[in-house]
Amino acid sequence: MEMEKKQFHLVHDERSDRHVVYIKGELDLAAAEQFRRAIEPLAHDAAKTLVIRLDELTYIDSTGIGMFVALLKTRKKQGAPFLIENVPPKVQRLFDLTGVSHFFSETNDTTERIESQS
Repeated sequence: MEMEKKQFHLVHDERSDRHVVYIKGELDLAAAEQFRRAIEPLAHDAAKTLVIRLDELTYIDSTGIGMFVALLKTRKKQGAPFLIENVPPKVQRLFDLTGVSHFFSETNDTTERIESQS
């Protein structure tokens, strides 16, 4: 098995009511600028829910976590919904260790509840 670094890759799926962003590979300092450029216009589209899906995220560092926190703050200021879904267990552990999990709690079953509160 080859141990090459998994390249960061982002797929944006725009729907009528939401932006769904699939993150694949490693979200770290090297990928930060690419991620920021792709996500910024979506983050400022307060009319739509922003969903980030992490099914295929293999690694995230403090830079990536910091960008998620910044996104959360931006969206909160706009009163716009922001969800992080399908967090892999090892990424979830990192969220727990860094104390950010309560911001990004798994939202697959609570999406409706969160949206109806806004």
